[in-house]
Amino acid sequence: MLDGTYFYCPVDLTLSVIGGRWKGLVFWNLKDEPKRYGELKRILVGINDKMLSQVLKELETASIIHREVLSAIPPKTQYSLTPEGRRLLPVFRMMSEWGSRYEQTGGG
Repeated sequence: MLDGTYFYCPVDLTLSVIGGRWKGLVFWNLKDEPKRYGELKRILVGINDKMLSQVLKELETASIIHREVLSAIPPKTQYSLTPEGRRLLPVFRMMSEWGSRYEQTGGG
């Protein structure tokens, strides 16, 4: 149980943190280096501002990403993976490998 929510198993909990249409894509695009909001918006064609803001906030609340306001004029915000987020990288790499193999074999 986390925040009063019951999860059937650890996989259910994990998917609640990183599942959904956009969370994994935001996460995967932060794997190599921090990115600013505008960079993520350009990369994630089809996401609207409200959804991107919501996903970033949810990942930050889950301690998967870190939000840093840079002292510049105008102020800029960049996002990066936290140590907890980096612990998920092997999972995402395995999913990437599986997806590539699945695509090549036509799903079977």
